Amino acid sequence: MSSSVQRKRVRKDPATRRAEIVAAATAVALAEGLECVTLRRIAEELDVRPGLISHYFPSVEDLVAEAFANAATAEIDALIPERREGGTPTEHLARFLARTTGEAYDAISRLWINARHLSRYREVLRERVARQETVWRTRLEGLLREGIEAGEFRTDDALVATLQILVVLDGLGADANIGDEDLPEAVARMAFTVAESALGLEAGTLSRLTETPADGGSG
Repeated sequence: MSSSVQRKRVRKDPATRRAEIVAAATAVALAEGLECVTLRRIAEELDVRPGLISHYFPSVEDLVAEAFANAATAEIDALIPERREGGTPTEHLARFLARTTGEAYDAISRLWINARHLSRYREVLRERVARQETVWRTRLEGLLREGIEAGEFRTDDALVATLQILVVLDGLGADANIGDEDLPEAVARMAFTVAESALGLEAGTLSRLTETPADGGSG
């Protein structure tokens, strides 16, 4: 078979092509940063002309924002799905904390830091960052409310508990990306201890759940 036949272009429907572009941009963003997402770079990744990328994303700012949103949405869907099956709210919270404080979360953590910095200067990205922050707060608060209704968590304000947990996770994520030394165990487990305190759980409740063989998390 000739090389010309091997390189024959396959015409894809618009939805498939757009999804392919977003996936490529997301991969570049996670590996190298949002600054590296350009129309030319994504065209090179997909071995197509830059004009094809600009057909779907006339502005690179739209593609950058879409790449961030795609990565952030995939992560929260994996961490706290809208529809959760099996397990108690306490078990789901322990799993969430284990994964968001483990090495597997470092890439998306770096992307969040990157996006928040760039959003100071990029309006489209700023809107996406704000939207994703709302999704995170809503999902986690929803999980905490489920635990309250089930009698597993005790707090007078689920939103305050949600924000306390997220603030600690943000701080730990920032440290993991700039620090060159391992954190003391008490600091590394701070998200667990803060959550346990905020939700009226016995100290160590969440940590113990992540130590079981069935956890499968990265914490």
